[in-house]
Amino acid sequence: MFMLTRHGRSAVIVAAAGGLLVAAGGSEARITRIEITRVESPAFGGTTFGDVGQYERLVGRAYGEVDPRDRANAIIQDLSRAPRNERGKVEYVTDLYILKPVDLRRGNSTLYFDFMNRGNKNILGRLNIGVVGGNEPTSAGDGFMQKLGHTIVWAGWQADILRTGGRMSIDVPVARNRDGSEITGKLRVELSIQNNPRASMPLSESVYTAGTSVYESVSTDNRTATLTRRVREEDRRARVPNSDWAFADCTSAPFPGVPSTRHICLRDGFDTNHLYELIYTAKNPTVLGLGFAAARDVVAFLQNRLADDAGTPNPLAGGIRRSLMYGVSQSGAAIRMFLHLGFNEDESGRMVFDGAHVDQSAGLQTINARFAQVGRSPFQYTDHDFSRYEAPLSWGPDIDALRGRIGWILERCMRSDTCPKIMQTNTSGDYWNHRVSASTTNPVFRYDLHPPRNVRVYFSASVPHAPGSGTIPLCKYPLNPNTPTYQLRALTVALQDWLASNKQPPKSDNPALRERTLVPPHRLDWPRIPGVIYTGLVASFPLLDFGPKFNHDDQTGIITKNPPEQRGEYPIFVPQVDVDGNDIEGIRSDAMLAPLGTYTGFNYRSPGFAEDEICDNRGMFFPFAKTLAERRATGDPRKSLEERYGSHAGYVAAVRAAAQRLVARGLLLPDDASALIARAEASGVLQ
Repeated sequence: MFMLTRHGRSAVIVAAAGGLLVAAGGSEARITRIEITRVESPAFGGTTFGDVGQYERLVGRAYGEVDPRDRANAIIQDLSRAPRNERGKVEYVTDLYILKPVDLRRGNSTLYFDFMNRGNKNILGRLNIGVVGGNEPTSAGDGFMQKLGHTIVWAGWQADILRTGGRMSIDVPVARNRDGSEITGKLRVELSIQNNPRASMPLSESVYTAGTSVYESVSTDNRTATLTRRVREEDRRARVPNSDWAFADCTSAPFPGVPSTRHICLRDGFDTNHLYELIYTAKNPTVLGLGFAAARDVVAFLQNRLADDAGTPNPLAGGIRRSLMYGVSQSGAAIRMFLHLGFNEDESGRMVFDGAHVDQSAGLQTINARFAQVGRSPFQYTDHDFSRYEAPLSWGPDIDALRGRIGWILERCMRSDTCPKIMQTNTSGDYWNHRVSASTTNPVFRYDLHPPRNVRVYFSASVPHAPGSGTIPLCKYPLNPNTPTYQLRALTVALQDWLASNKQPPKSDNPALRERTLVPPHRLDWPRIPGVIYTGLVASFPLLDFGPKFNHDDQTGIITKNPPEQRGEYPIFVPQVDVDGNDIEGIRSDAMLAPLGTYTGFNYRSPGFAEDEICDNRGMFFPFAKTLAERRATGDPRKSLEERYGSHAGYVAAVRAAAQRLVARGLLLPDDASALIARAEASGVLQ
């Protein structure tokens, strides 16, 4: 007999015939069975990653169950209405995918849980430069995460994700009424498309919900349903006559198409210039909140147990000392909600994740409500009035003046002493598209918030939420290519050091009201760039009322007001810019080391796509003129490259100086600094 200790609490492990088992309480939620269906060892063609060596890939499923009577699970919406097994537990099955060192002893003893974004794996493509393969990576690129020695784990948490394109999901039960009959309820969906007009689409289809399962209509009779459309988000909704649309699929047959309780067909088709809003009666909600329990229980199993109930060995047994989770955008909001609802404490009272990296997200992802639409992301234009931003959104205690309450995300984990060490990284695009100023300020009383001691907040200047290059039909102006990759790599190392040795990470760095580096949109010092408009439009932050059965504090319960009623609005602030239109405050990332133009966190939509509404998540890039004569010829007020740097050597010197400053602050790794300087030397700037 021997002991494994974690967070000051011990788990007794005993040797028994047939395997090694952890002694556990009878009511503990747990993974009952793991099933590895595919092993690739070594992975990545046998590549060796520094001192860590080779990696292997394990793919399978994890079977779990939770006790609906336990306080740790009581908050899960409709869990009490889910079917139970003979032990009185509610079951789920989640996809499982592990990348681990072949020899765990050569790793860094850290389980890195990648909270997937809409079923997609994020972290390798986010931090490893040159990855090939997407959801099934065949090349690790420069192997950054592997060289650090992380064991990377993915498990499905979003149950409405369809398993297409290598995406991962989780199977959860359908909730039923007490008498076993189907649960029904009014549901509002927004239908919008960004590419080509379509005759019909699934009821779940929108920009950010494509590839998800459908809440089926109770009937193909549309007389109790309502379809409206409008060009701009704030426009009055215009009702579409029920005779002009149908619950039907018109993919292979003209209107009225083939009757379907899962599709909608419009007589003249859906175009790219309108938002379409459908309110209908749906049936069979799934217990989506089990996705958070699955993330909790999978990680608890992998770091605390030697085997499942049948004696199948835990492939990570004895190799994990700490764990952290990462999520970007939608999955970052999922991490915030995971912590807010108290899921970082398992049923045995242990802390699950020691650390968390919330990347590009300020909201709280609504997953734990009846008929939740987990893919919805409220922007200025699309999905604007869906739940995700129910204040307060701060890590520490704050006053929500409009609702008249005090609250914060970490309230539950502070009470149970299960709060992890947290990094939040924001981009300029998050201020324009995702209301992130409400997580770093009190928007009503207009003061800056100071994060708790276990939280750091960093801002990547002039980076859009979704970097890109060139032009796309949806957006009016060229895209902003600036990325936060190199800062994220440095902060990943800093977070690991913070967890492993309590080495303090760099101080928080983000724009502030007190320094006037955070301002209302109409106070932005926008330069008069020739041919470019600035409207001051931003994703506003309305106070929404979803009805008396919806718990706005936790975003659980049942939405009964469709659409919701607006009862006020929180002010929004954006980063102030310099004379070039680039953000003043924050970490100078990648292209901003020595800027070649104006890089913004916002863009506008093109004609035919609700012109001049905000182009979700995209930024703009406007290059500087090369010479003084060229800029004078166009009337551009911004200095030319020649005026700024003088020569190619001057440009390289500016990149080198900026990179060295970031290295000194711990915000850029020395090897990455060398790569950026080499890239500047090889560029054609002022050549």
